[in-house]
Amino acid sequence: MFSISLYNTITAKKELLTTIKDSRVKMYVCGITPYDYTHIGHARCYVTFDVLYRLLQSLGYTVIYARNITDIDDKIVRKAQELYDDAGAYERVADQFIETFHHDMARLRCLSPTYEPCVTHSILPIIGAIKQLINNGYAYEVDGNVYFDITKYEQYGKLSKQNPDEMQVGARVAVSEQKRNPLDFALWKCDDSAASFQSPWGNGRPAWHIECSVLAQECLGTLIDIHGGGMDLLFPHHENERAQSYMLHGHELARYWMHNAFVQVDQEKMSKSEGNFYTLRDLFATYDPMVVRYMLLRHHYRSPLDFSHDELKEASKAYKRLCRAFSNAEKLVNITPKTDRIQKLYECLCDDMNLPALFGLIFKHIDALQEDAYEAAAVRTLLTDVCGFTLQMPAEPETHIPEEVQALLYQREQARKQRDWQKADELREEIEKRGYNIQDRPLSELDKE
Repeated sequence: MFSISLYNTITAKKELLTTIKDSRVKMYVCGITPYDYTHIGHARCYVTFDVLYRLLQSLGYTVIYARNITDIDDKIVRKAQELYDDAGAYERVADQFIETFHHDMARLRCLSPTYEPCVTHSILPIIGAIKQLINNGYAYEVDGNVYFDITKYEQYGKLSKQNPDEMQVGARVAVSEQKRNPLDFALWKCDDSAASFQSPWGNGRPAWHIECSVLAQECLGTLIDIHGGGMDLLFPHHENERAQSYMLHGHELARYWMHNAFVQVDQEKMSKSEGNFYTLRDLFATYDPMVVRYMLLRHHYRSPLDFSHDELKEASKAYKRLCRAFSNAEKLVNITPKTDRIQKLYECLCDDMNLPALFGLIFKHIDALQEDAYEAAAVRTLLTDVCGFTLQMPAEPETHIPEEVQALLYQREQARKQRDWQKADELREEIEKRGYNIQDRPLSELDKE
């Protein structure tokens, strides 16, 4: 079995993976809050850990993989109010977007986890954990809300490399006069709406962080090998999760903490308000899901990814080259490296999942790899079984123009009719930023409409 090294966020260095139990890995990855469609940021996280899941299995490990679903949350409740004028319709909202999430993950060829627990199925164990923290003096109740006292945990801030005395309150941490310390975080939130559950502290629902400590324990036990998620979860979510888990069990929750870097869009933070928010269902209307997967994996998971349509077009060319080279090769049941080139490819994978180096070596030696039957079969098996590609040549999809782009096109035609060339140019730039080229009709045709 190859040795694999992974970057551990808590030690800030690459470390050889040593498991709690030989040849078995327990891995927990924070899942979605299903209140909207899956976006490119979600895809980066779950494709990253899908490759790790596949890689560990290919190396001979038995992997128990848990990925939770936060199916009760303020955002889901607000969506239920918005869509159905009923907070109690949160289940309808969650179910709808869980289904679309599963569909998107299947199209990206992300394997299903061993366990996918939902918060609402574990309310009683969550209440039990909160009661334990209160009884041991690590949490306190105020007017139906329960908070964790961070002063009880001396290592608070170690994971995210922050000093609690210097942390800025208010940016990511809710400020409340009920708290003993501004950085204390909620375990249970008082709520009398239809989206609430009975508890010893009155009606309410679990706050965000406690769910992962409890669900990880239920699926994997109190100590796991790998805990993963996006860099946006490092603080406060994972910092708080680590603190409450330690005070519940008296030891660390995870031996290795892994985080994938952010996705930016045209060098700006992705956000709905900026209009640069890309859902997978919109991207799949234009690009093959395997091209999206390749685009995500050609960047190292710990490096920020600047998403753009130009990036996807380049990824499409490279992925098609892999399909042409290896789609017809034989497939191996197990890969035992027999040549230096295949050995080096595995070394790239085992060096903190260095997929950019892997692809670089494949393209560097692509002609020679195709000529050797064993090497071609080994590369094909790595690309399909570990990287997760189909290696089927992408079909040219029918062009689907999202409604917001159609609206911009209409506005631009109106601007051209009115000879407002500055506005027309601005709208052209906005449309082209979204990956669409414009071929203008003659003004004489517009004037006739």
